Amino acid sequence: MGVMKSYLKPIVAAAFAAIAFLGAAGAQEASGDDLLAQLREAGPEEAVRLEREIRHAWSKSGSAAADLLLKRGRDAMERQEVHAAIEHFTALTDHAPDFAQGWVERARAYAHAELFGPAIGDLEQALALEPAHFQAIMGLASIMEALDEREAAHQALQEVEAIHPHHPDLDEAMKRLAPGLSGRSL
Repeated sequence: MGVMKSYLKPIVAAAFAAIAFLGAAGAQEASGDDLLAQLREAGPEEAVRLEREIRHAWSKSGSAAADLLLKRGRDAMERQEVHAAIEHFTALTDHAPDFAQGWVERARAYAHAELFGPAIGDLEQALALEPAHFQAIMGLASIMEALDEREAAHQALQEVEAIHPHHPDLDEAMKRLAPGLSGRSL
């Protein structure tokens, strides 16, 4: 794990530099998106509905072939066929490289296979395409936590909180990280 951690440190730094840069750039883009703006201001019940609508919108590629690859990849993940899912999602990202959800789904499959470097790379790509993609940022937080990069995970969770304050996994993730953060109040 020590070799993997030293290899991933530059990737982690680049990922968070990208989030910081894209967060600033994406703030203007996201402020024009009505659903994301509503999500930031919504109460807990309304946030559930808005999240569902946003996720549905993110899952529409605009291509029947890409939608089929997305479905096949998700189905493979449900069956715990991670390598098959990676193949479907790779075909999807090749076919529709501007479809952020394809990168997020392949990152999820890579992370499930503990291929954290490629997962982080895919999440960076997704965030370059959709800077307010709270699923991508949450995925990055989960990977950073798995790598015991607690400060980086906390930073990602703060990004999620700014976009989706009522994300269903946010409070528990913050509580899990609290003991490992030195001198920070959550």
